[in-house]
Amino acid sequence: QVQLVESGGGLVQAGGSLRLSCAASGRTFSTYHMGWFRQAPGTEREFVSLISWSGGSTSYADSVKGRFTISRDNAKNMVYLQMNSLKPEDTAVYYCAASQRYWSRNKRVYDYWGQGTQVTVSS
Repeated sequence: QVQLVESGGGLVQAGGSLRLSCAASGRTFSTYHMGWFRQAPGTEREFVSLISWSGGSTSYADSVKGRFTISRDNAKNMVYLQMNSLKPEDTAVYYCAASQRYWSRNKRVYDYWGQGTQVTVSS
């Protein structure tokens, strides 16, 4: 089992940066593909980025490509999302999630979720 705790959210002006962190418990963390998703009020949770268990492969939603960077440190059981050039439309609760079997943008295949961290971008 994996427990996930996100941190690093906050209020930032448009054009600013934030770095989200996701701390994972469990000795099998390095066997999980990790994803970041976000959910704005009144909308469905949407894919943002994912990284393979080894860190060798990454994927991004078109809306964040070139601005966000996902990374992981398996020795520390950590996943990060560096967010640059933030826009008001990036405002949402950001969640990290773990999937052991599937490399996928589909939130339904993820086995474990964190509680989320709020990101608010002011214009």
